[in-house]
Amino acid sequence: MTSDERDDRLMRANQANWDARTPVHLASRFYGLDGDPDPSRWFAPWEWRDLGEVSGRDVLHLQCHLGTETIAFARRGARAVGLDFSAASVAAATGVAARAGVDVDYVRANVYDAVRALGGRRFDVVYTGKGALCYLPDLDRWADVVARLLRPGGLLYVVEFHPLLNALGPKPGPGEGPELLLRHDYLGGAGPVHRDGTHTYTDGPAVEGATDSYEWMHGIGEVLGALTAAGLTVRSLRESDELPWPRWPQMVRTPSGWWRLPEPRIPLLYGLLAER
Repeated sequence: MTSDERDDRLMRANQANWDARTPVHLASRFYGLDGDPDPSRWFAPWEWRDLGEVSGRDVLHLQCHLGTETIAFARRGARAVGLDFSAASVAAATGVAARAGVDVDYVRANVYDAVRALGGRRFDVVYTGKGALCYLPDLDRWADVVARLLRPGGLLYVVEFHPLLNALGPKPGPGEGPELLLRHDYLGGAGPVHRDGTHTYTDGPAVEGATDSYEWMHGIGEVLGALTAAGLTVRSLRESDELPWPRWPQMVRTPSGWWRLPEPRIPLLYGLLAER
């Protein structure tokens, strides 16, 4: 089996896992989709400052899952499109947007097939992140797709969990205490990390059926290198010590409503703005 064939097989396993996660996430208190989806809570204030005005612009949200952030763009006046590889997620996102009374187009496709799936359409803004890049084995290929999706002068905005956060791991291992320990590589290149996806990051019951999940580590240098090789110009890069939910029990609420570790202060999220 070639490396490409292996990656395709693992991405299909991830797709099945996200199909199985979707009903759990739809019913969870974490997303709170039984009422207003409140998409603003998933954005740090600095994201909107970095992006600027989006009203009247064509915005594509890659790997959108339930489309909560996609709705935020539509509510700000953008012509919003969401793309995800999970059929269950796309169906759920369509329903969430309809109940929220916003106009969003959703497309089911692997991100690597986005150019074809979108019929060659180009966008003013491509937005992605908060747990997206780790499911992509090849960032060079991803960056090439992004460049082809953007109009000249268009913006890519990646707001992603910091690779240091991913290296710390989502939870302590068996027999370990609450200390933050490096459990995975910060840098990529060592192949995918296999995770048990029986329980996801939300509340709710166990995932039924497809529980295998695979993630690839990508350092910030790898992300920057892929984008510049694809012809994009990096305009800004920021690091943040806050997350939109408490990943660890010792985290404390901040004035923004998000969460940070009391100590040590480490980057948990980053925002990267690039231009075609």
